[in-house]
Amino acid sequence: MSRINSLTAVLFALALLGASISTAAQPVDPAALDKAFEALKTYDWGQDRSALQALDGAVAATHGDAAARKALETRLAAVLKSDASRAAKDVVCRQLSLVGSAEGVPALAGLLTNAELSQMARYALERIPDAAATAALREALPKTEGLRKVGVINSLGVRRDAQSVAALTALLGNPDQQIAAAAVAALGAIGNSEAGKALDEFQKKAPDKLKLAVADARLCCAERLLAAGKKLEAMAIYKSLSGEDQPKHVRLAAVRGLLAVTGQK
Repeated sequence: MSRINSLTAVLFALALLGASISTAAQPVDPAALDKAFEALKTYDWGQDRSALQALDGAVAATHGDAAARKALETRLAAVLKSDASRAAKDVVCRQLSLVGSAEGVPALAGLLTNAELSQMARYALERIPDAAATAALREALPKTEGLRKVGVINSLGVRRDAQSVAALTALLGNPDQQIAAAAVAALGAIGNSEAGKALDEFQKKAPDKLKLAVADARLCCAERLLAAGKKLEAMAIYKSLSGEDQPKHVRLAAVRGLLAVTGQK
């Protein structure tokens, strides 16, 4: 995510926190909520956002009310399927990142190939605590190209989707170096035994520009394996990265990992 979008996300979260504090004990005002959804139809960046504040309040007010939250999610998902502006759909994706469930996933999945909205759809899907969100990202992988594929790969890494290891491994040799590098990082984030083996094999033939990225991903994988109690697998990775052929920071990290495996300081 770009620095600008990251800042926007932080500001949005802070605004929502403020709304949550002020409206947590207040029920949803149906009329105000209807007015907010009506405002979404013509909303664009730069316009007064006060008309949309009822949406923020509804997110807070429906917490703990499954029926109300589902109804809100249904209405939000419908906006994504409409001809609403990119700005309106951006707002909706942020809201669905907070109230989304399996029901809202199809609407978000439909945006993953969209050049303008793919990033915000992924933002929401990464945060929805349902396996359907991960499945949607996995299914989008072969349907995307270029930066959108890179984004989907990154999201699969964030979700630590073990079922994507084979598909990600196949992308390690992709001629687009951004795609290959994203696959390397995602495998490191997933960090299971299969991912570790894939990265080990790839390091032997990785182009020079990717060797450091592969080493960093393997360190991440070793850390995940160690946390999972797979000490021998973690130790093997650390040992292979502790040689003089590795950059100094990689060697130091590997030695530190070996000490952690053996319980030494």
